[in-house]
Amino acid sequence: MGLLTVLCLFLLYFGFYFLKGVNIFSPTNPYYGRFEHLHGLEEQAPVYIRGYKVGHVSEIHYDYARKDAYTVDISIDKQISLPEGTQMALVSDGLIGGMAIELQFPDAYYEENADIAMHQHGDYLPTTYVPGLMETVQGQLLAKLDTAVASLNQAIADVDSVVLIAQSQLEGDHLKKALSNIDRISSDLTSVSSGFHAMMEHQIPNIVSNADTTIANLNTVIAAVKEADLKATVARVDTAVENVNTALTRIQPILGHVDEAVVSADSLLVDIKANPKRYINVTVFGKKEKK
Repeated sequence: MGLLTVLCLFLLYFGFYFLKGVNIFSPTNPYYGRFEHLHGLEEQAPVYIRGYKVGHVSEIHYDYARKDAYTVDISIDKQISLPEGTQMALVSDGLIGGMAIELQFPDAYYEENADIAMHQHGDYLPTTYVPGLMETVQGQLLAKLDTAVASLNQAIADVDSVVLIAQSQLEGDHLKKALSNIDRISSDLTSVSSGFHAMMEHQIPNIVSNADTTIANLNTVIAAVKEADLKATVARVDTAVENVNTALTRIQPILGHVDEAVVSADSLLVDIKANPKRYINVTVFGKKEKK
């Protein structure tokens, strides 16, 4: 009976951890990390490396005296070694699931021929928190909602300012004065419009008629000038040209005689220079004539 009881308790214990995904027969190494907030992390939560389950959260301790009050104990497969610089990240385990631990190796670990020291089991690992998808979306929605609320509050404040200004205008004489000015301007526009219509009906036709008469007279004068003055001027010019031609014709014989006289005078001067005694007879006073 006692053996059966022990066997039942063992099966109950084994079944409990088996349902939680914990293999009690697999040897593990413990590691620790401290967090300020658990974000819903519970014991027996899975531990992953690049999405592959390698262990579980074995225990969670709370220390009131520390700011990072939660100490999380994890147990991972004994065959796995953690390089120095590995972070214990608190991540979301699915869209609607709980929280889990993700062990993030440093980038240097994946370099070729990397020479990195390994953690000893029982070491405290640096921790970090990675917001889940729902939390990220929620944060973005809250930020947009805050912006929308701020814009709405500003719009309400602007409307209140406009209402206050309008109320102050209605309570004073500003609106009455503005309406009075509008009535006066409307009356002035009506008077100007009436005067303009009267001018269009009476004065403008007379002005247009006078302008037409003036333009007709001007056209007549221009035509007369073109027909009379221009022809008379051209006739006078033609007559003057004919008179000049006649005078030149009459002068040409005279010019011929002048040329002949100049030639004769030139010949006479040449002969006088050559034979002066022929033209000059010099008599000496007091000389007796020969007999």
